[in-house]
Amino acid sequence: MKVLLAGGGTAGHINPALAIAGYIKTKQPNAEILFIGNKNGMEQRLVTEAGYEIKSITISGFRRSISPKSTVENLRTVSRTVTSSMKAKKIISDFAPDICIGTGGYVSGPVVRTAAKMGIPCIIHEQNAYPGVTNKMLTSRVKKVMLAVDAAKPYFNGADVLITGNPVRGEILTAYKETSRKKLGLDQRPMILSFGGSLGAKKVNESVAELIARSAKDGRYQHIHAYGGKNEWFNDLLREKGVELSECPNLDIRPYIDNMNECMAAADLVICRAGAITLSEIQAMGKPSILIPSPNVAENHQYHNAMALVNKGAAEMIEESDLSGETLIKRVDAMLEDSEKLASIGENCRKMAITDANERIYSVIKKVLNLV
Repeated sequence: MKVLLAGGGTAGHINPALAIAGYIKTKQPNAEILFIGNKNGMEQRLVTEAGYEIKSITISGFRRSISPKSTVENLRTVSRTVTSSMKAKKIISDFAPDICIGTGGYVSGPVVRTAAKMGIPCIIHEQNAYPGVTNKMLTSRVKKVMLAVDAAKPYFNGADVLITGNPVRGEILTAYKETSRKKLGLDQRPMILSFGGSLGAKKVNESVAELIARSAKDGRYQHIHAYGGKNEWFNDLLREKGVELSECPNLDIRPYIDNMNECMAAADLVICRAGAITLSEIQAMGKPSILIPSPNVAENHQYHNAMALVNKGAAEMIEESDLSGETLIKRVDAMLEDSEKLASIGENCRKMAITDANERIYSVIKKVLNLV
């Protein structure tokens, strides 16, 4: 089997593609896999580190604002669309894949579109509740559309749609709460896990800092928080609020969380953005959460991701425009003080989980290739 994968721009598009590739290799070790990514995208590093070959094209999206700079950039995008399709055709012709799989991002557009024109069966995977522009445009050209959540269905009218879920890392599925709490040295007090990201999380960090400052004083909660690699100012902010981390064993503040499986398993409440893969991991673990969708993403898709859970009583949400330290503290206290409601949210969240996404996606691939 020769598989071509196209997706990039963000980890939310790249990691599902890597998960699909990895699962295919477990089922068919001799499968040949090739990625196509944007020349300067983070997929170049992530795919290479995962041990796969990646070829490059250069593509960008259209800017919606009206300005001389946007006009120039849009003209460049038109030119890149033509040249990227030509380069994609050459790569596809040389590799001769049996199937092409797009996982979103600008780069998947010319690749999937060109592969379809060349008679190669194509499928796409959409991670979000509100689909990206590229996947919506590709709908008529693909054999199957795979969705992470049911809420995305209305945007793919007329397509052959299947709910597969988002691929979830194996270590997430096998992490246990008590084992993780013991390994992290936690006691019986409630543990909060919070993280935002290096981009666009300033207000999240500022609001979480208020909660951390209170926990430093009263020790009510244990708290693990990742402030993001570009936000070293966060520790200065805590010091301004009188927090001396060396004197607060209930606080674990760091730039990144490398052991997310253990931290999330140990948590009683998660505070985070509403990226598709993060939400799939929260669902797999059945974790109550307060979601703060990033307003700085395409088509506000994180809001729609969050609402897919909120509408089923599987999470609570605070929009960033309503976020403050006071608002967050009140919501955290209300949730952690109501054990029945907290358990209900966690159970509703777990009911939404799809833990066999890799197998579902692999089954779609086999059906498209008439291998079953």
